Amino acid sequence: MEHRLLSSLNINNRLTISSPSSLTNHHRFNRFAFSGLSVLKRCRSTAVVSGASDYGGFVTGGGSSNYCEFSSLNTPIEPVTPAGRFLSSVLLNERKLFHDAVAETLEKLVADVDEAYARRALTDGSSEACLHRRIAELKKHECKTAVEDVMYMLILYKFTELKVHIIPRLSKCIYNSRLEILPSKDWELESIHSFEILEMVRDHLTSVIGWTSDFSVTDSWATTKIKRANLFRIYTSSVLFGYFLKSATLRHQLEMTLYDPIDNMIFNSYKCGRKNLVFGHTHNKIPTSSRFDFQKKREKLSSYLMGFAPDSLAKCAQPNSKEALNLITKHSVALFGDVESEEVISTSFATLRRFILEAIAFGSFLWDAEEYVKNVYNLEEIK
Repeated sequence: MEHRLLSSLNINNRLTISSPSSLTNHHRFNRFAFSGLSVLKRCRSTAVVSGASDYGGFVTGGGSSNYCEFSSLNTPIEPVTPAGRFLSSVLLNERKLFHDAVAETLEKLVADVDEAYARRALTDGSSEACLHRRIAELKKHECKTAVEDVMYMLILYKFTELKVHIIPRLSKCIYNSRLEILPSKDWELESIHSFEILEMVRDHLTSVIGWTSDFSVTDSWATTKIKRANLFRIYTSSVLFGYFLKSATLRHQLEMTLYDPIDNMIFNSYKCGRKNLVFGHTHNKIPTSSRFDFQKKREKLSSYLMGFAPDSLAKCAQPNSKEALNLITKHSVALFGDVESEEVISTSFATLRRFILEAIAFGSFLWDAEEYVKNVYNLEEIK
């Protein structure tokens, strides 16, 4: 049976998607889902849809031309800077040296920018000031692009650790006019999440494509249809969702560890009914404040996130740097091509699930890459 997957944007610019006919309820993005990036609307090109085969490990793809060339060399974005191409080569040929190469590359980029601005400062007020000001601006832009390449290579490295090749440009991947990604690699892509986060990921899958845990094999591979533009929005929203989960999870862990050790000792003495060492008397009742702190320490991530104020939620959901935002834009546009295309794609729920799981992993790895890079290089913050 063929199901049709319909998508639209409501007045809040949130994606709403109808579930397959086997489900009766209409699902919407939940509190933790995010709309696509509006900056991508200006980008246009041509793309189609994909089928894929697995080559295992970090090796070059091959096989029949009817299938996606799933390989480490066939990623949506190709490095455009010497730094990016160098790290790509190291990742392919000298993997053990990759992190050392990244560290040296970032240090060189920092040195290049510092040198350009130092020369600008030395020539300030001279006849060459305008020239060196322009040189410094160009160098900064050049290094900014190089840093984005470095971040992308860091993300690819994380995927190769999972033995997962990211989905290549869809324009290179067509099999009988149907989009299918094989093998799904769902287990590998889910393995990066804790059980608690995995529950939220599965809720997200239910919200955006109507996926449920009781789907049979027949349900999973049933034909469904979706517009390419809507699949693009789902993908970019899921990247942001993965970024949000990583950011919010670490914030939750930090807050759960920041408690007063004296208060904790008092609480434990109350809990055990023992003589309090600080005040020298015995209590049988747990103080409200201590009980609250203890419960907060044990608070589930989902409950913690439900307590977020809208501004805090938006802050965690938005990339911290313009470099990270640019990378999401470039990767998604390169993957889908014409992001406003009304072309209807035939696919399956299993393939849609793969797209979403990969996007969430991409967002999580992007957060890691951004944190790694900003310890060395001064990224441009989004205000």
